[in-house]
Amino acid sequence: MTIPGKRIAILSPVAWRTPPRQYGAWETVASNIAEGLVARGWDVTLFATGDSVTRAHLHAVVERGYEEDSAVDPKVAEYLHISEAFEHAGEFDLIHSHYDFMALSYSRLVKTPVLTTIHGFSSPKIMPVYEKYHDSYFVSISDSDRAPGLNYLATVYNGIDLSLYPMKEPGGGDLIFLGRIHPDKGVHLAIEVARSSGLPLLIAGIIQDRAYFREQVQPHLNQAIRYVGPVDVPGKNALFARARALLHLNTIPERFGLVLAEANAAGVPVIAMDLGSCREVIQDGQTGLLVNNAHEAVQALGCIDKIDPNACRQRVRQCFSIETMVEAYERAYRKIFELEGKL
Repeated sequence: MTIPGKRIAILSPVAWRTPPRQYGAWETVASNIAEGLVARGWDVTLFATGDSVTRAHLHAVVERGYEEDSAVDPKVAEYLHISEAFEHAGEFDLIHSHYDFMALSYSRLVKTPVLTTIHGFSSPKIMPVYEKYHDSYFVSISDSDRAPGLNYLATVYNGIDLSLYPMKEPGGGDLIFLGRIHPDKGVHLAIEVARSSGLPLLIAGIIQDRAYFREQVQPHLNQAIRYVGPVDVPGKNALFARARALLHLNTIPERFGLVLAEANAAGVPVIAMDLGSCREVIQDGQTGLLVNNAHEAVQALGCIDKIDPNACRQRVRQCFSIETMVEAYERAYRKIFELEGKL
């Protein structure tokens, strides 16, 4: 559905490289959209860090992500980066922003339409910005993660590159946790499940809340419950190869949960808390099991062998691939061009 002559700017965050080396969900999605659009013939410019890797045109004023280089001031980097994109707005037919509420404050200063993918509302304190710009164009990443009154064009589920996550071999007896080490992600609940079930647990991810790690994770680490640090894609696949199941026992509503799709792509079933988007990403009883607490998660382990790994991967291919995501964004772009009289 490429529209000849249309130029798209993808505004990625600059916390991490695009795509990220390890953690960085927003950068991952921005990268997958940019690469997917280029593969389908679109003229795409990616605004990201200078060390980013892309087949699109790369435009950068910040060399390295502020989470990867302590010499970079986050606010200075963010506003140099965002303003650069909007100062070049006239060169594009659409700016597709993955920069949360901050980029919205520039949107009425340019004639180029702006589409914002909302990757989650981090705090009620940011809502006045969304309310002020409620008539902009928005896409949600799950039906569950929407705010009333915003001009949503669609829900577009995040897509992953299936080629990065090959099917694992049958077997594997470990429980896996992949994500931020933060109370929101329920690492302490994963530990509770491991201790109750007697199964080993491998924990991987960046430590975002050091007090939480020190008080609720570190005291439980031993030969059976191990923290292996942040991991890249090969590191994830090494964990998936050992996995009996991925535990995703989030304590707040999930916005999307890329790791759910990544695990399923490798044929790993997921035991997830039934909060937020987990019910949209995981097909209960088919690609994983939804639970309401750690006790139910322990019970679910007794049924996990009934999940067909091939069904897990097939659902990801149908619903959460780059191709499916990009086709949905193409429909959203066309709708914007029609509303703006640009077709």
